[in-house]
Amino acid sequence: MPEPSTPWPRRAFAVVLAIAALRFAILMLGANRYGYFGDELYFLAAADHLDWGYVDFPPLIALVGWLLRHSTGVSLIAIHTVSALAGAATVILTGMIARELGARVYGIALACTGFMAAAAFWVFNHLFSMNMFEPLLWMALACIVLRLINTGNQRLWLWFGVIAGIGMENKYSIAIFGFALVVALLFTPERRALAQRWIWIGGAIALAIWLPNAIWQTQRGWPFAEFIHNVHMSGRDVSHSPLTYFMSQIMMLVPTTFPLWFGGLLWLLWNRKYRLLGIAYLVALAVMIADKGKDYYLAPIYPLLFAAGAVAFERWAQQRTWAKAAAIVILAVPTTLLLPVVVPVLPIESYVRYQSKLPFKLPVTERAHARAAVPHHYAWDFGWEEMVAQVAKAWNSLTPEERAKAAIVGENFGEAGAIDLLGPKYGLPHALSGHQNNWYWGPPNWEPETYIIVGSDVEGEREHFQDVQVFAELYNPYGAVWENGPVLVCRHRTFASLKDVWPMMKKWQ
Repeated sequence: MPEPSTPWPRRAFAVVLAIAALRFAILMLGANRYGYFGDELYFLAAADHLDWGYVDFPPLIALVGWLLRHSTGVSLIAIHTVSALAGAATVILTGMIARELGARVYGIALACTGFMAAAAFWVFNHLFSMNMFEPLLWMALACIVLRLINTGNQRLWLWFGVIAGIGMENKYSIAIFGFALVVALLFTPERRALAQRWIWIGGAIALAIWLPNAIWQTQRGWPFAEFIHNVHMSGRDVSHSPLTYFMSQIMMLVPTTFPLWFGGLLWLLWNRKYRLLGIAYLVALAVMIADKGKDYYLAPIYPLLFAAGAVAFERWAQQRTWAKAAAIVILAVPTTLLLPVVVPVLPIESYVRYQSKLPFKLPVTERAHARAAVPHHYAWDFGWEEMVAQVAKAWNSLTPEERAKAAIVGENFGEAGAIDLLGPKYGLPHALSGHQNNWYWGPPNWEPETYIIVGSDVEGEREHFQDVQVFAELYNPYGAVWENGPVLVCRHRTFASLKDVWPMMKKWQ
């Protein structure tokens, strides 16, 4: 029999708001410390090319970037305020889910502390990317499903459709969670929803919201599918067996959180009323393993398991005050000690000294990341200002006649995005690149004669130019290793025109 939700205790609401405010404050401490992450530069470039889709992501993040550009601006503080707010909102939603599952004040606080203790979410909520919204959107769907179970109000499927549609405009991986929920539905009494119209109308709403992006992909032959195929074929990502993938979940969330979220999974599977959500986790995990997804792709589901684990623990520890206090300490202390790994609260020199004292090696998701001195989410923050300054010097070394017919090329979207964002103060034009969606934004409708190229090498460019000069060598000890290389000035091309070779410059991986 459906049960109406009981109101939030005032003390629980105050605790959740306090934890959310703490998360926001900590994230803002590191908001302006390093530099723009390479992906952030790409998304901000996309904001200057608003469209219904892009090669490797849906349009929502570009729209958010466009709104920032036309309001607060796109400073590091501005973009990271958005991601920090998304993190604070996820804390609140985690508390709401715990309440729906039956938690009282302590259980709600424990669920939010579990989310705070998980390392992956700090990175999500520091960077300006689709990932900052992923846990928020996944948990909004979970919260709606819980309300459906608790109240029996089938009209809530309409809101499910709205959130699912917005989620598809943010990142396609939310479809895996939606699929997992529908599969789980078939194995529980909630499948009765399939006999009513509301779930189908909700699905239609989701499809309608996603439709413009689906049309964009279809008209171009599904570039996202080509991109994913290329990534798998390149061997770029670190691959996992089922066991190592599950172990990577434990490490990604910090091992001390494992009893809480795994206990939450067991509690959901044991609880007939909420079993649907436990089955959904298992289905999503299986799909991620089968699809060889990166370990953090499944991260957005874990606030649900933290909430479920908190409910189970609260009931067990009802008369065990020592256990309640110990649980909070066990969750909070390791994360506090590890905070510099996931939020840039230290100057980089101090961070490197701190990292050298860690008793373990930090995990990587792509093979190239292992060569960097610091984690990838820090490494790709460094070197952009120096790179753009050197490109500007190379640009100004050209004669006025050469500059009139010169182009700047970045081999990857980070380099191109850095020139687009940081270059105007030097008087630089927008960069060209064949990487990801940049390929759709070029070539220009005029023919360049001189090229300034970043991210390539002398021998590679001698196939395309008779005169290749190294203007400067880029090196940053903390930066991504692939950004250490020359700034080239290339003249006397050997190809007929840029438009002729542009199809071969496409690099989607």
